Amino acid sequence: MDFNVKKLASDAGVFFTRAVQFTEEKLGQAEKTELDPHLENLLAKADSTKNWTEKILRQTEVLLQPNPIDHTGARIEEFIYDKLDRKLPSRTTNAELLGQFMLDAAKEFGADTPYGTTLITVGEYQRKLGGAEREFLHTAAVTFLSPLRNFLEGDWRTISKERRLLENRRLDLDICKARLKKAKQAEAKAAATPDFQETRPRNYVLSASASALLSEEVDKVRPPQKARSVCVTHLNHLRCLQDFAEAQATYFAQCHHYMQDLQRELNRCANSAVGPPPPPGAGSDPVPTAFPSGRLSPGASGSRKAKVLYDYDAHDASELSLLADEVITVYTVPGMDPDWLVGERGNEKGKVPVTYLELLS
Repeated sequence: MDFNVKKLASDAGVFFTRAVQFTEEKLGQAEKTELDPHLENLLAKADSTKNWTEKILRQTEVLLQPNPIDHTGARIEEFIYDKLDRKLPSRTTNAELLGQFMLDAAKEFGADTPYGTTLITVGEYQRKLGGAEREFLHTAAVTFLSPLRNFLEGDWRTISKERRLLENRRLDLDICKARLKKAKQAEAKAAATPDFQETRPRNYVLSASASALLSEEVDKVRPPQKARSVCVTHLNHLRCLQDFAEAQATYFAQCHHYMQDLQRELNRCANSAVGPPPPPGAGSDPVPTAFPSGRLSPGASGSRKAKVLYDYDAHDASELSLLADEVITVYTVPGMDPDWLVGERGNEKGKVPVTYLELLS
């Protein structure tokens, strides 16, 4: 094996010396150079940013992919496609899968049956909800999850590397300080002895060497450059949070819109299946079959606009035929059955059943 024995021994010696210095500092047996308070604050903020970024990232992944098994498989698949530099294919969401099951069931039960028709309606909207969810997951991954991962896998690794280098330089600096202190103590001790003249050159050389080494290490101690960019990282994450919240708002708005449409469709299907309600008092109508001559005045009873819900065919001349969705004027007269109103459409007038109307004003 080709390796430099001297360098290996030197590296081992440096490591051992730093380990001794670190241990003595922890035991309170050696002095430790304190870093600049501003730098300490930056490093503490970097640590906090890293820890909370990890927690937020993990919980967001759980939110977007609740099933732990699916989540693990999804992350492995993302890793493989990323290494192959290929675009990850869109996955079928649970809502889309449910919608497809409903559509398949409708084919078996009969698309023209009430149950089959409802299955088709709900299944189609489940697929729409699934599509909105898939779009939201993609947007959240690109605008929120990826930047957080990039920080942890990129900037934070650089910060950690620079931080380790800074700590090593700081340990080397304190080692030099300790050597210089010992050299000065030895020099002072030699000066107090009778053979001072013999020992001074050796101690002076040791002191000068330690001073030079100390100056060299002071020049090497520099704060991590990446640690200074933590504030910029916060600004980037702030923008990512805004994008994430906007994607959520868009997704929930789409879901709300689809569910409102689905409810209207289901109500329409239910009304079509049940049919219009029978006119009140059918077969035993106590209301007179004819109106007195002249126009009935709605003033005392108050006229209102009403929307017709279903078609209605008049059974006699006293009633007014209706068409679904048309708007007519209605009012009541004293002594009239409460299940009926008087309806007017232009010059036409007659009784109309209340259950076929939706009062508008």
